[in-house]
Amino acid sequence: MSDQELWQKLYAVTEKELADGPGCHDFAHILRVLHNAERIAESEKVDHLFALRVGALLHDIARPEEQRSNGTVCHAQIGAVKAADVLRQCGCTDEDLIQRVSDIVRAHRYRGNIPPETIEERIVYDADKLDSLGAFGVARSFHFAGRIGARLHNSREAALNSEAYSREDTAYREYLVKLRYLPERMLTETGKKLAKRRSEYMHNFFDELEKEALSLE
Repeated sequence: MSDQELWQKLYAVTEKELADGPGCHDFAHILRVLHNAERIAESEKVDHLFALRVGALLHDIARPEEQRSNGTVCHAQIGAVKAADVLRQCGCTDEDLIQRVSDIVRAHRYRGNIPPETIEERIVYDADKLDSLGAFGVARSFHFAGRIGARLHNSREAALNSEAYSREDTAYREYLVKLRYLPERMLTETGKKLAKRRSEYMHNFFDELEKEALSLE
């Protein structure tokens, strides 16, 4: 089986698996992460480009399981196993590729305890984080907050003293507790440069939002 034939099968499986996913983690998110990964790879020395592309395609393959559990299971951990299963089911017999892709999926999560080591793992990690920044990052934050029934906005104090999945788990809280720190967590030079520009946009947006909220008090 050629790489192109395998890719087409994996693409179809992933698109079907995530077709009903929420907007912040749907198939469109996968395509943006794939684009980000390919863009970063143009400026970084990659050892296994096909493994990188497949890893980006399958990085959220177990999101449905995590969502059904309300976050009690880790999509990266179970996704590493699921990605290997999907590869084999699609006819892949290259165990080296399967292992590389599984490792990429396992190491891509921001809150994970397995640090990305290979260049492919670091690139997919960065590519995923980039989609949490900038205009898409703002949009995804509000989409998630709306999906769980959180407020449109709250004060800095309320946001920082609230729990995940609560009514106070606003887009602003996501920015304060996670998103503003992403640029310093990027692992490639290209990822850092792209994250800096997107982070500036996000900072300005939430800064303006807070100023407008305070002016109403």
